[in-house]
Amino acid sequence: MPYHYLEHVATADAAFEAWGATPEELFTAAADATLNVMLADLDTVRKEREVTIDLANVEMDLLLFDFLNELVFYKDARRLLLRPEYLTIVPGPAGIALHAVTRGEEIDFSRHDLSADVKAVTLHRFKVEETAEGWRASVVLDI
Repeated sequence: MPYHYLEHVATADAAFEAWGATPEELFTAAADATLNVMLADLDTVRKEREVTIDLANVEMDLLLFDFLNELVFYKDARRLLLRPEYLTIVPGPAGIALHAVTRGEEIDFSRHDLSADVKAVTLHRFKVEETAEGWRASVVLDI
């Protein structure tokens, strides 16, 4: 599991660090960590619906912030639990461009053991950095 939760960072929120060898691996791990705050078992999410997400930002950290908030938006507006299946991050004319194909399904209370409701990704202690091992992010979620 390329993420772990930070119990000591926020008592009314959820915090985690995620990592990956590439930005794509980092974004996928952060997306799974965000969903895992809400859902006990990620494997209960069936890949019934596909949602494509295209975003751009001039900074890598703000691109991750936007991506995670987009996943929270789909959960709130369309009741969809989504996981990245394919993701690319490349420099483009509008900055750094993200193209993600996500798959998931509508929330099913009979199968999904929901634990917390993520309302938003916050900028509090939010950080993305490139390290000698790859990429690492610190994220605090408002629950």
